[in-house]
Amino acid sequence: MASMLNYLGFNASTPKEEAKDSPVRALPASWYTSPEMYELERRAIFSKRWLFITHSMRVKNTGDWLRYEIAGFDFIITRDRQGNINAFHNVCRHRAYPVVEKEDSGNSQILACRYHGWSYGLNGKLAKATKYQDLSNFDKEQNGLFRIHLKVDVNGFIWVNMDANEVPEVSWEEHFQDVDKQERYKAYNFDDYDLDHSYALEGNYNWKILADNFNECYHCPTTHADIPEFLNIESLESDVKGGHIQHHCESTPEQIEKGLYTASTFYFPISSMVVSPHFIMIQKFLPSSPKSSKMAYEIYRNRNSSDAEFKIISEMYARVMEEDKVLCNNAQKNIERNIFTSGELHPKHEKASLYVQSTVRDVIREHFEREKSEGREIWPAKPKVSCNAEVSEKDEQICASLACGSQKEILAW
Repeated sequence: MASMLNYLGFNASTPKEEAKDSPVRALPASWYTSPEMYELERRAIFSKRWLFITHSMRVKNTGDWLRYEIAGFDFIITRDRQGNINAFHNVCRHRAYPVVEKEDSGNSQILACRYHGWSYGLNGKLAKATKYQDLSNFDKEQNGLFRIHLKVDVNGFIWVNMDANEVPEVSWEEHFQDVDKQERYKAYNFDDYDLDHSYALEGNYNWKILADNFNECYHCPTTHADIPEFLNIESLESDVKGGHIQHHCESTPEQIEKGLYTASTFYFPISSMVVSPHFIMIQKFLPSSPKSSKMAYEIYRNRNSSDAEFKIISEMYARVMEEDKVLCNNAQKNIERNIFTSGELHPKHEKASLYVQSTVRDVIREHFEREKSEGREIWPAKPKVSCNAEVSEKDEQICASLACGSQKEILAW
């Protein structure tokens, strides 16, 4: 009890420099409920930032594929016959039907759309377009799947960036330079881990609530009974670097002996990874609307660990994740009552959450000002059409002049 009170700030002396700190105002509630803000986030964040997704071991063989949906973007990751790993929007170039309909994962030697029979190679190139071979001006090379930028880091983890430009506006190095070469990773051999299972928790909450929740342990003593088993929370610190946050603490001798210590990293905007001697957890916060998200988990097991060593930490983390879901659901409910405006966060114990929120704020403001200046919505992920482009451009201009849908109010700056 004494340690909990000390952690919460009671019965503890306050250093002079900490006494000078004051609470920091968090993002307003409207940013967690507004459909317009969610769409702006899709354009400003998810259209052009690097997203930490999974490990390459999940696409070991030719034809292996994975399907993901993040903030309305449906895409697939697959390995081609040359051994390259590629990512594509799951959108057939003919009538926009999904190329892959099955959820999650599978294996296929060709990516076929069953709407009208268009099919693609594992490299994204159009292989067959039924009856289009008779058209003189049809260019198969210009009708492949829309490619997504993909990077495999030094530890084999896969990242994607949906920016449709040939070179992404935001480079991986700008925010994640050497995040895959952390000193603490030298204690682990990532080749020793295999995927054990994956699961997901659906929730009625904004994705930022999940990011806020994961990046602070201010709530841990009162919420998670398992946390002290693998985290020495009184020594917990967070280092913010570029677009990521490294969480660390001083493990006790007992935790080290049992292998119950972790290297935890959050990758803005939606992913985190916890690495331990017996277990790896990749967590993704997958937004599906302003008020709903999915918490998706990939659990990896060290093949040299015993059942007991793996299960003790895997099951503890599973319980913590369930508890976090309850916190996030209830927070979102109260936010939606339109009573709460914004809270004040602790500058030390909620430093990482503040960093996430300030990053969101900066990115949103920058993109908002750019759209305001140009008088239009800017979708970095939207590919440019090369074949008959002038026809599409004129069609788009007509819609823009009419301010199609809700665009009229949004652009009436």
